Amino acid sequence: QVQLVESGGGLVQAGGSLRLFCAASVSRFRINAMGWYRQPPGKQRVLVAEITRSSSTHYADSVKGRFTISRDNARNTVYLQMNSLKPEDTAVYYCAVDDVVSGQVWGQGTQVTVSS
Repeated sequence: QVQLVESGGGLVQAGGSLRLFCAASVSRFRINAMGWYRQPPGKQRVLVAEITRSSSTHYADSVKGRFTISRDNARNTVYLQMNSLKPEDTAVYYCAVDDVVSGQVWGQGTQVTVSS
């Protein structure tokens, strides 16, 4: 069973930076796309960024130019570097991976709070 361990959330002032980490506990050969979603209070969960196994990336318009997703295939880890954070970036951030055996697997979520 795939388990995802997330870390890196926290409280930061507007304009600051945070880096999120997510590691998958299975063979790296089982993981295809990896991504980050977020769910603001009272709203639906939406895609923030995703990265394929060959490192092609896709970003939500709201984070383009501020967030960078990357991955380390050898460590089965995906990162989200968040710069120039805004209060509207406040949300629970979830890691998700596409596992060839289990399908889409979700992390437990990590809170990111940006104060104005």
